[in-house]
Amino acid sequence: MSMDMTTDATAVGDTGLLDTLQHEVALFARRAEQTRLGGVGQVRNSMDRAAYLLLNRLDKEGPMGVKALASSMGIDSSTVTRQVAPLVDTGLVKRTSHPEDGRAVVLQLSPRGQSRLEEVRASRRQLMAELTHDWAPEEREAFCALLTRFNGALSTRMSVQGTPGPEGQPAS
Repeated sequence: MSMDMTTDATAVGDTGLLDTLQHEVALFARRAEQTRLGGVGQVRNSMDRAAYLLLNRLDKEGPMGVKALASSMGIDSSTVTRQVAPLVDTGLVKRTSHPEDGRAVVLQLSPRGQSRLEEVRASRRQLMAELTHDWAPEEREAFCALLTRFNGALSTRMSVQGTPGPEGQPAS
């Protein structure tokens, strides 16, 4: 049975549980932003959310134009252009000409960007290991599956409402 988006969520579930869930999500969002989930070790291992998501997308999907990257991330082209500029300036992303249309620009992860992304990923993996060191493997898997499902539902809800998904939130 699917819940209509206009249905009051408290009518279908435990109000106390839903209050706890929304509070814990709010705390998580604040703590994640405060630490930028930078991992462990030196402060230099942190990276703002927008940069991390853009570099990650270019790493996973390969070189692409601004429009394709924006579409892939569920954000508009002007946001991608604005967020990519400092990554180009610092040498983490390269702008190259499209092989078939020399007028079009293709964004590509640079070797320096790849190295920096791996450094941040390793640091974040270590942080996740530390935060969940006393969890059973099944608990880690369940948390990951539920968080992935939660993010998917949030992204779907936001796209239905015509607003950018979590990846499209502006960096602070």
